[in-house]
Amino acid sequence: GSEAAGEQGQEEEEAEDRLKEHMDHLLQKSAKTRQAALQSLRLALSSKTLSEFLLERRLTLTDSLEKCLKKGKGEEQALAGTVLTLLCLQMGSGPEGEEVFRSLKPLLVSVLTDGTASPAARQSCAMALGMCCYIAAADFE
Repeated sequence: GSEAAGEQGQEEEEAEDRLKEHMDHLLQKSAKTRQAALQSLRLALSSKTLSEFLLERRLTLTDSLEKCLKKGKGEEQALAGTVLTLLCLQMGSGPEGEEVFRSLKPLLVSVLTDGTASPAARQSCAMALGMCCYIAAADFE
C-alpha cells in the first residue's frame, strides 16, 4: 500500500519536473526547442488534470505563451494558442482562468486579425479566443 503510494508520488514529482523543464524551454532562443516544449505541454495538459501544479505557475506560463504568440511564427503561434486553450480549461471558470484569458485576449485578437499570420495560427487563436471566452470570461460582452 504505502510502497505503491510512494511510487505514485515519485512518478508525479518526475512528471512535474518534466513540465517545469518544458516551461523553461519556452524561453529558449531556438524556435524548434520552443515548439517541442509546446507540443509536450499540449500532450501533458490534454491527458492529465494539473490544476494544482498550474495554479502556482500560471503567470509564468502565461508570460511564456505571450512571448510565443508575439514573437513566434506559424506553427509556434498555433501551438501556443492550443496550449492556452488547455490552460484555460485547467484553470476553469474562476478568477484564475479569467485572469489568464484577460491577459492574453488582446494578443489573441491581434494574431486572429493579422492577415500576414499563418492560417493555422489564426485558426488556433480563434479557437482559443472562443473556448477561453466561453470558459473564463466574466463579462458577458
